[in-house]
Amino acid sequence: MSTVEIYSPLPGTFYSKAAPDQPDFVQVGDSVSVGQVIGLIEVMKQYNELTSEVAGKVVALEIQNGDEVDAGQVVAVIEA
Repeated sequence: MSTVEIYSPLPGTFYSKAAPDQPDFVQVGDSVSVGQVIGLIEVMKQYNELTSEVAGKVVALEIQNGDEVDAGQVVAVIEA
């Protein structure tokens, strides 16, 4: 099995859920499919979906809800 790191394409604020009263898009241990949303990156009130590039299992989330993220920073690790 190989692991794939999912990087933030731009700087901003990472959100792990669509709204405060909603569940997280993914959690460690969840299975994901190609194109599945794993979080949102907010930049100047614009929300950009961060999606999985591979199918597999989430083995790590490197960023927490509400954390600032830089372009190129690892957000999640998926075991393909």
